[in-house]
Amino acid sequence: MMMPRRYSELFVETLLFVSAITSILVMLLIFYFLIHESIPAFSELGIISLLAGMKWHPSGDIYGFLPLITASLTITILALFINIAIGFPLAIYLAELAGPRSKAILKPAIELLAGVPSIVYGFLGVIILVSYLQDSFDMLTGRSILAGSILLGVMFIPYLTTICEDALRAVPGEFKEGSLALGANRWQTIRNVTIPAASSGITAAVLLNIGSIIGETMAVLLVVGNVARIASPYYDIFDQGATFTSVIAGEMGEVARGSTHYHALFAVGLILLLVVSILSLIADFARARIRKKFGGY
Repeated sequence: MMMPRRYSELFVETLLFVSAITSILVMLLIFYFLIHESIPAFSELGIISLLAGMKWHPSGDIYGFLPLITASLTITILALFINIAIGFPLAIYLAELAGPRSKAILKPAIELLAGVPSIVYGFLGVIILVSYLQDSFDMLTGRSILAGSILLGVMFIPYLTTICEDALRAVPGEFKEGSLALGANRWQTIRNVTIPAASSGITAAVLLNIGSIIGETMAVLLVVGNVARIASPYYDIFDQGATFTSVIAGEMGEVARGSTHYHALFAVGLILLLVVSILSLIADFARARIRKKFGGY
């Protein structure tokens, strides 16, 4: 009886090990492919010229990433502000304050929103959000950095809310009971005990959401305008723009294979992958440091 069980356990261990190694190999192959296809662009145009270039104009063989960087950064900051301003209080309400009836309604609704495809958000953004901004602010077109920020901010609320709620629920009940026993009210307990104890999970959720916002493609492509230029002034959120992902999705289908434009788009993809990978590493590091310092959960 022991031999079959031993072999079955060995088989499961081997299967899990192979799965882990396969995921690592796939990631390494993606990096290798992007680096291999990006090298001609970096060699021909120069790393500094690409990263600090003020214009992205493929028809003139001008490839500068600065318009993409500024638009992506502006959209990410505004979207994250909207994301946190709505998603984090909602997570606190669901984890600590909501009654059974409220949870029965809100929880499925949030899960349903998380399952909506990004292209559907994009269509709704074009039909409703873009038209509203165009009429309300007397814009030539509602497709703008602001439209992309609002759409992505709303789109990723369910992800932030779910992760933050799980982190808040993971805080042991003894912590809250001890605070209440010492005379703190419910809000003081949430603010001074529950949130600090769950700060590692909350921080990781925010950083991972930044990566998701930066990496979103179809929704932002439909509403941002996909015009690769630096806004004038640079903080003009009513101007059109283009992000890393929207440029790749909008131009890759028509580019000639092996051209400078082709390799420049792969360089854009490599920079995007590096940014998202670094954010994931920072999220893990921040979560470990905060957990070690505050005993987070």
